[in-house]
Amino acid sequence: MSLKSIRILSIIISFVPFMKDKNSGIAIILAFALLPLSGFATDIYIPSLPAMAGALRVNSVDVQLTLSLFLISYGASQLFVGSFLDSFGRYKASLGALLIFAAASVIIATTRNLYLIYLMRIIHGFTVGTIVVAKRAYFVDLFTGDKLKHYLSLFSIIWSAGPIVAPFIGGYLENVFGWQSSFYFLGGFAFVMAVLEYFFSGETLVKPTAFQLKNILNIYKTMISTATFTLGIVMLGLAYGMVMVYNMTGPFIIEHHLNLSPVTAGYSSLILGFAWMTGGFIGKATINKPFYKRLVANLGLQTFFVTTMIVSLQFVSNLYSLIFFAFAIHVSTGFTFNNYFTFCLAKFPQNAGIAGGLTGGMAYVIISFLSYGVVNIFPAKDERNLSYSYLVFIIISILVMLTIYQFRKRERQIALK
Repeated sequence: MSLKSIRILSIIISFVPFMKDKNSGIAIILAFALLPLSGFATDIYIPSLPAMAGALRVNSVDVQLTLSLFLISYGASQLFVGSFLDSFGRYKASLGALLIFAAASVIIATTRNLYLIYLMRIIHGFTVGTIVVAKRAYFVDLFTGDKLKHYLSLFSIIWSAGPIVAPFIGGYLENVFGWQSSFYFLGGFAFVMAVLEYFFSGETLVKPTAFQLKNILNIYKTMISTATFTLGIVMLGLAYGMVMVYNMTGPFIIEHHLNLSPVTAGYSSLILGFAWMTGGFIGKATINKPFYKRLVANLGLQTFFVTTMIVSLQFVSNLYSLIFFAFAIHVSTGFTFNNYFTFCLAKFPQNAGIAGGLTGGMAYVIISFLSYGVVNIFPAKDERNLSYSYLVFIIISILVMLTIYQFRKRERQIALK
């Protein structure tokens, strides 16, 4: 980086208010409150997908694409935004992204142009990616050691508040005010959080990384070439991909196949959100147990439940069987996500923004392509198609875990030499 660039960077950082100790408690609460934003942006309008398709006069795949576009842009933004945040700070980028997100939400609620909605969902993805990566890096900036590990293990648990609460709120909003109300809610939430951030938060980046493209690319190369880190990200994508497959198909199964209401779809998503959170709590409680053994055992449970689900469809298929098996599978996926998320974020603390961005970015790119592809192969028809979708993800997870085992075996052989 040239001397002139360093001076410009110093000037930019100097105008950013740093975190005040007296506001640290409130700022931590605000940071945690923003972590579930991606879940809210994804799940709050899940119960409204059928109504949204009807209002816009499009089919289910067209409105499901709004989810995939969000996930793709959310993932893609995280791939590069981390390096920007490590060089220029977290605070102003996060604050600006909140305001842009709020504006995009209002535009979605007031338009009937599907392609404009697609564009706004892409903007949603980029802005939420910026906000979430900034808040993940916030904790790495301020904490170290066991305290950092404690906070990181809480991430997936607190993040799961979005999938739990959002569909429940969205189901009632859609039932009373229509599908647009969910996006008005998102806009209002983002604006309020921006105001609170302005008054109570601040910059936490003390030593910015020089923004040199060659050095940044070398950091990315080091991270991606670390097999355990990259395979951990793949497992993250597969874990949440199973949840996303339900999010994209569940409301259509409940409302069209079972002829139940959007409120019922919202309650069902609420229950499955608790399943994900339960898996996260179990992951945190067993964090000191042998890493590989507990994840292999968890994968065995996933295989058992999806096999039982497929066999049971010969005898029973209703809302209760759907939720029972989805609940069991979502607990196990929450467990997987919690373990690998903690592992990946703590792997490179010296480049927290890039590591957090790369982790979330690659995971969500995997999620978006796999979930949309699987849903197209097994459409939102019935519980059987959902079970087949789960099975595809579990088979891929088994293959990835076998690959991880081979790398672990090779590492042990090298260590013995």
